[in-house]
Amino acid sequence: MADPSSESTLDADSLYGLYVSWAELHHVRVRSDQAFRAGMHRCGVDVNDCHLHMCGPAAADYILASYPAVA
Repeated sequence: MADPSSESTLDADSLYGLYVSWAELHHVRVRSDQAFRAGMHRCGVDVNDCHLHMCGPAAADYILASYPAVA
């Protein structure tokens, strides 16, 4: 979800992590970080300044995988 006014947005590494969680939830082959960034660039998304936030099941999966103590 894009929100240009928010200061709390995903950085490039977190965006890739969220993609990995989404891919695993949907049984899609995970591409390398480099391939992911290239694909996002082709779609017009600047992974270093995207103003995106986490939401949905992939976000929950990513958070729980990243911080197992909260599970």
